[in-house]
Amino acid sequence: DFYGAMDGSIRFVRGDAIAGIIIVIINILGGFSIGVIQQGMDIREAAEVYTLLTIGDGLVAQIPALIVSTAAGIVVTRAAAEDNLGREISKQLLLHPRAFVIASVVLFFFAMIPGLPHLAFIVLGMIAGGIAYVTMQAQSEAAKEEKKKEEEAKAKAPLPEKVESLLPLDPLELEVGYELIPLVDVEQDGELLDRIKSLRRQFALEMGIIVPPMHIRDNLQLKPNEYTVLIKGVVVAKGELMMNSYLAMNPGTVSREMEGVATKEPTFGLPAIWVSEGDREGAKAAGYTVVDVTTVITTHIKEIIKTHSPELLGRQEVQSLLDNLKESHPKVIEELIPNLLTLGGVQKILQNLLKEQISIRDILTILETLADYAPLTKDPDILTEYVRQALARPITKQYQSPDGSISVMVVDREIEDIIAGSIQQTAQGSYLSLEPTIAQKILNRIKQGMERFGVISTQPIILSSPRIRLHLKRLTERFIPNLVILSHNEITADAQVQTLGMVSLK
Repeated sequence: DFYGAMDGSIRFVRGDAIAGIIIVIINILGGFSIGVIQQGMDIREAAEVYTLLTIGDGLVAQIPALIVSTAAGIVVTRAAAEDNLGREISKQLLLHPRAFVIASVVLFFFAMIPGLPHLAFIVLGMIAGGIAYVTMQAQSEAAKEEKKKEEEAKAKAPLPEKVESLLPLDPLELEVGYELIPLVDVEQDGELLDRIKSLRRQFALEMGIIVPPMHIRDNLQLKPNEYTVLIKGVVVAKGELMMNSYLAMNPGTVSREMEGVATKEPTFGLPAIWVSEGDREGAKAAGYTVVDVTTVITTHIKEIIKTHSPELLGRQEVQSLLDNLKESHPKVIEELIPNLLTLGGVQKILQNLLKEQISIRDILTILETLADYAPLTKDPDILTEYVRQALARPITKQYQSPDGSISVMVVDREIEDIIAGSIQQTAQGSYLSLEPTIAQKILNRIKQGMERFGVISTQPIILSSPRIRLHLKRLTERFIPNLVILSHNEITADAQVQTLGMVSLK
């Protein structure tokens, strides 16, 4: 009904407008005729006077139609709102102050046109400009207030915890009890940080790997004098120290026993005692090996890094080694990776070498050997054996005594044949399928033979043929982890090999 009524009013307005136009035309023609005929005006004067009068009357007559049309448009297009119509119109008119700025400029422009009422347009222009200024200031203050409220709301609201920062694991960590903090505090003359830096340099020179920085922190959950070493968030070793004391170890040749706090050396688990500063010189004189607490923990960390060095050599570390070599020998890298081997394959081979304490510093020889044999096989274990043979000189040097000899035990031909016959080949590689009784018997014979190395205080080494070296190492590494197994091809011809015995089942 409402829209029907509005449609009727619009039709009325339209008819009124058409009638007004017709009346204007009649007034112009009628006025022109009266002025010329009755008033005696000339044609120009009559046209000017009656045209102005007619247009003025027509404009005044159309004002009601304009108001009705505008009102009808506002009512029809009005959206649902809580405010009444007057407030809604005022709000929308004042919503965009730029419109009043434009209106003010136009009104001032009209004020400069000759023949128009200057004062009226100037006043209207000033009013429009004032409305624009006041509206812009009000909007600016409202925006500032809104921004202030948002900042206050953000300040009050708890920030979401960034748990992403908790995800990364440090490759190497050292946690200490509060009594051991002076060891790592430079201001308290702690030397441990410098010792660890020296360890990293030593491993780079000797083993060819870059040990990641060790993250050190205190842990109140530990005993005051306890420390733990973690690799990738997992505790791999721990120990206890006695500050302001020295660790005295009996090498078996002491002249007299010393009194002290009984303990075990944390690195190798050997029996030892803690002695005070005053008993230090006496312990040395008695034949004890005496070391300070910093040396004790440094030695422990060194052995841990050496044992777990394969875990610390990730793909990123391998890529860094390759990038460093690429600066001087780019062709080797281009030939090998990724045409023959992937980065992961090279990493696996380097880890195999580090697992048996073989230095990878001569990375050039390692990669050139891989480039030679990778076209034949992609098995990382077989490629590792080829690399070990290429590194015969440093391997021989590593295990030679000062007089140039290497003391070894050789493996009986019968054992070699048994092991060689038990090697099973699969698509994933080879493995040793040995009867448990025979495996245990071989291990017992090896343990018996290792006693001979204890007499001469040298590293236990077993010499075998290249075909079984890897599998013999895998057989013994869990039960005799410190046993070194070399093949004949890994010892140079100029080395003096001294045979201490033979590992035999008989």
